[in-house]
Amino acid sequence: MPHHLMNLRHVPDDEADEIRELFDSHDVRYYETPPSRWGISMGGFWVHDDDEAARARALLEEYQHQRRARQRSEYEHELAAGRVGGFWFRLRQKPVKTLAACLAIVVIAALSLLPFVKIG
Repeated sequence: MPHHLMNLRHVPDDEADEIRELFDSHDVRYYETPPSRWGISMGGFWVHDDDEAARARALLEEYQHQRRARQRSEYEHELAAGRVGGFWFRLRQKPVKTLAACLAIVVIAALSLLPFVKIG
């Protein structure tokens, strides 16, 4: 019976490539199903064998731990350098785009809640 190792929905291409390289370098016999264009099927990495699944999951866990540490380090470096940030950072960098997004959120929320407000 196939074992689903990892969902490929919302996985960046560089991460998927690194996982393929990881599996290839450790001779994991896997196969891949791509995510559908319309988001119906998730796609992913699969193996058939139980032992292979356990080995692949251990490799994936270690890889994801390393990737998480690497990504967090890069983010903290970018944050310290002032190239990324939260809401106020975006407002200072791109005020028109940020205010337009906030206005769109308010309009959508108002249109969504309008029928309920008129009932009461």
